[in-house]
Amino acid sequence: MADTKRLAFSIIQFLHDQLSSGGLTSDAQESLEVAIQCLETAFGISVEDQSLAVSQSLPELFASATKQTDATQDNTSSSSGSPSEEQLAEAEHLKTDGNNQMKVENFSAAVEFYSKAIQLNPQNAVYYCNRAAAYSKLGNYAGAVQDCERAIGIDPNYSKAYGRMGLALASLNKYSEAVSYYKKALELDPDNDTYKVNLQIAEQKMKETQSSPAGGLGGVDLAGLLSNPGFMNMASNLMNNPQVQQLMSGMMSGAYGPVGGATSPGAAAAAAATTATTATAGAGGGGDLSSLIQAGQQFAQQMQQQNPELIEQLRSQMRSRPPSSAGNDEP
Repeated sequence: MADTKRLAFSIIQFLHDQLSSGGLTSDAQESLEVAIQCLETAFGISVEDQSLAVSQSLPELFASATKQTDATQDNTSSSSGSPSEEQLAEAEHLKTDGNNQMKVENFSAAVEFYSKAIQLNPQNAVYYCNRAAAYSKLGNYAGAVQDCERAIGIDPNYSKAYGRMGLALASLNKYSEAVSYYKKALELDPDNDTYKVNLQIAEQKMKETQSSPAGGLGGVDLAGLLSNPGFMNMASNLMNNPQVQQLMSGMMSGAYGPVGGATSPGAAAAAAATTATTATAGAGGGGDLSSLIQAGQQFAQQMQQQNPELIEQLRSQMRSRPPSSAGNDEP
């Protein structure tokens, strides 16, 4: 019975994480909340019963269980000898199909295409690295870590694999490990601004976990972002975009609600970061707040184009916040 309760607790934790991750419709959120309440009632537990917690989350347990299956499939492909020219061509075609699914945010389908490509050519680091990106989008960070490890094992100089490993580890709140992988990515690709920004974010979060938590907006260290040269450079570039200039002008004039008189470039960046972070967190409200969030969403879209991995980092930080109270409350 104890194992049954632990399993139920892990499922409830997983459902809470899905609520926190955003992207669900109101009907889907309501359905998950009902499911959580039913499980808590049926098994006589709640999300507060931390004594039932296990060392790995449900996605991590699932990834571990499927690892042997993937390895068996990969070994089966490799045991038959080197892939033929036709198999190599088909694997590339499958990779392209996976990339196309990523573009339309059909991440589960992308995983399937990349997995088929791996079966045909298990010695291509790109396929594992691309599947890691899809796993991260699905919240399966443990699976992403495993695929990055495979990619690095095949090609130790593949900078993108180190960068995506850093992103997955940071999403698992393993900031110290993430820092080391971001540093390695920068060694291999020293001009990559994305790695620079994400490294500084991971270093800041690592410092926070080693001391008392610093204040931030919804769990995101806004002060750290604004002192980050990479982020400020990206924000400065965005401020030169006519659409963003019109957006910020509307915010400062009150068209989107009061934001506190952002007149200098630094203040404008702060307002932009605030609204973008609010939009990333999926907050809600009425009146002026709804308009402010709408403005933030527009700004976040611009940031997404400049640095998609930074946006993913912000989202993962929001997902990692613990529930504020009992399991029946909305995150």
